[in-house]
Amino acid sequence: MTKTKSFIFAAVSAAALAACGGGAGDSGSRDSIRAVGSSTVFPFAKAVSEAFARSNPDYKSPIIESTGTGGGMNLFCSGVGADTPDMTHASRRMKASEFADCQANGVNEITEIQVGLDGIAFASAQGGIMMNLTPQHVYEALAANPYGEEQTNETWSDVDPSLPNEPILVYGPPSTSGTRDALKELVLEVGCDTNAEMKALKDSDEDRHAQLCTEVRSDGAYVDQGEQDNLIVQKIEGNPKAVGVFGYSYLEENADKVQGLPMNGVEPTYENIANFDYPGARPLYVYVKKAHLDAIPGLREYLAQWTTMWGKGGELSKIGLVASPDDVMAANTKAATEYTTLDGAQLK
Repeated sequence: MTKTKSFIFAAVSAAALAACGGGAGDSGSRDSIRAVGSSTVFPFAKAVSEAFARSNPDYKSPIIESTGTGGGMNLFCSGVGADTPDMTHASRRMKASEFADCQANGVNEITEIQVGLDGIAFASAQGGIMMNLTPQHVYEALAANPYGEEQTNETWSDVDPSLPNEPILVYGPPSTSGTRDALKELVLEVGCDTNAEMKALKDSDEDRHAQLCTEVRSDGAYVDQGEQDNLIVQKIEGNPKAVGVFGYSYLEENADKVQGLPMNGVEPTYENIANFDYPGARPLYVYVKKAHLDAIPGLREYLAQWTTMWGKGGELSKIGLVASPDDVMAANTKAATEYTTLDGAQLK
């Protein structure tokens, strides 16, 4: 792109933002970065925002909102302009349907950045219930209709005699959360597919398979605790027989209050997630509108700030982010500084 075309593009982008209004400046445009999305990514984004503000005093501090992954995608894909966010954070990859919504609403060029890894941790209060779970245990305990049958498990020992004879009570994320999506994909579906009939059903009736394998019971054994993972920590801290499901970073942050439960005999630790030995390991993402890069002051610099903090032993690792493998980190450093355009054909 020539300098003239770049200038015109920047001017058009700025004009588009100003025309939309609803922002922080007298002109109707916005002079601060706005990011929405995942509650799991939120503490990392806040740390990057604070570091950015210290390093760039001439720019306003970014506005970071915890809306959940699904809610953030809806806001992000609603259009281009000052009344829409510049970025969204996600604890799972953008879906093909969300990408299509973005395209339909004029969000035509998107950069995807994997900022690191996290794990879906199962935890209880320090000194509380302890058990070695498997995806099959979790599925049979939480599914609305395990293997298509009525859900009759009331205690963990009903699921497996080796587990405690205590009532099943799990506090977890809502359906709009990326953590819930990851729970479905990485744990519930894996547990469901230990049954040969369920695994075969995926090929013959994908929708029915998804319903039976990922729909969570609604009889009070699983409690949707909203988008704030700290509330789940508080709930299990107050009930030693309860189990919580949240991002690994919250387990590390509250290690004095809660303990991780092993999955397949593997503890939810930094090393086990980084090696993908822990079954709940998952990547975390940031999505950026390229149309906003030249219109929102400091957006490019803010993205670059992420790359200085997400490495092994970096500032984000100190608050629970697990660094991506070196080759993945290198590719995403390039995406965060050269603004690679996401190819929607890669999405599911």
